[in-house]
Amino acid sequence: MVKGKNGSAAQLGKRHRPSGENSRFSGEGLAFGDYVRDTTAMLRRVHTRLGTAELDKAVAGNAPFELHPAGEAHRGKNKPYRRGVLLTHGLTDSPYFMRYLAEFFRGNGFRVMAVLLPGHGTQPGDLLEVGWREWDKAVAYGVDRLAEEADEIYLAGFSAGAALSVYRSLHDERVRGLFLFSPAFEISPRAARANLHRLYSWLIPQAKWVNIRPDKNLFKYESLPKNAVAQLHALTQKLNALLQTREMNIPVFAAASRDDTTASTPATLEFMAHARHPCSRLVLYASDTENPPPGIAAEKLELVNSALPEQKILSSAHTAIALPPEDAYYGAAGIYANAVHYYPGDMEKYNTCNSKCEGVLLGEITEANLKAGTLRRLMYNPHFAALKISMKRFIDSLP
Repeated sequence: MVKGKNGSAAQLGKRHRPSGENSRFSGEGLAFGDYVRDTTAMLRRVHTRLGTAELDKAVAGNAPFELHPAGEAHRGKNKPYRRGVLLTHGLTDSPYFMRYLAEFFRGNGFRVMAVLLPGHGTQPGDLLEVGWREWDKAVAYGVDRLAEEADEIYLAGFSAGAALSVYRSLHDERVRGLFLFSPAFEISPRAARANLHRLYSWLIPQAKWVNIRPDKNLFKYESLPKNAVAQLHALTQKLNALLQTREMNIPVFAAASRDDTTASTPATLEFMAHARHPCSRLVLYASDTENPPPGIAAEKLELVNSALPEQKILSSAHTAIALPPEDAYYGAAGIYANAVHYYPGDMEKYNTCNSKCEGVLLGEITEANLKAGTLRRLMYNPHFAALKISMKRFIDSLP
């Protein structure tokens, strides 16, 4: 047993050990359909060993996938499709989080591919051994497969997936534009020290973890290894060093919460201020819309009020950009309630959130919001329909 915060106990289990199947990218040389097939089979093996409930649902939601647009209007000049987009999920997440964006892109004529980053989709222990360059290999692979079928390549990423998308765009001139959702361009400097645990964690295995939680979420880890945080920090350091020497000249569409407590919103604003292409746009969700952020031209910014008292929503959140209210798992009437910020320190509020009691608030886990009452972290975007309209305008403006 390991003592958690405030003295509560958390149990290390087999899910906190590597599966032995998912710490390296293994899709090189495969057609994308074969990669999806092999990865899905790997997910089924691991989740079967874990005894995962709702096995088929868990495997399908965590698996990479592909979609094809319908009709002849989307044909390319030299390849089957004019445009293609690669979708990359965030840290501890899975391709499930990109499903609705994928349907939007397919409906707008894009050939769609979505990868599973190594270490994800199986068990949290697989993030103990992964390195961020394995994540980049997955993105580079996806770009190569997409380039075989589409004239124009676009990258779309959520959180860490956004950082990986920008990093790949700086290394591949085939990338014509970016779609970024809650981009993680900067995290806490403390993350740089996250791997110091290696000096002593052979004696204390629990020291490898930032937190150990129930992991009842089918499509996202709730336990977080320190190595995962250290790898994201290393990626962002490398990316920001590159951005100091290179201009971002391709079109960029970004959507973020000003109240984000996971990724640095100022870093996103700085990035967008230097996105030079005239088509670039930022949708910024804010509980305070009276003071637009400095440095972003008015024609580039869409400021959206994220406080919706009638829906008990105090603000948007890092987790609340890419999914609509209708989602059956994370949406307004969804199965899952994000209350892990209370675990294990305040089990009364944790249980209240999970029981979907009346009066529970929704929003980002800011200090002010936590003081306002019992709070579930918002997992869906009440403005998702409007976000799709904004994305369509951006696509229509592309050269």
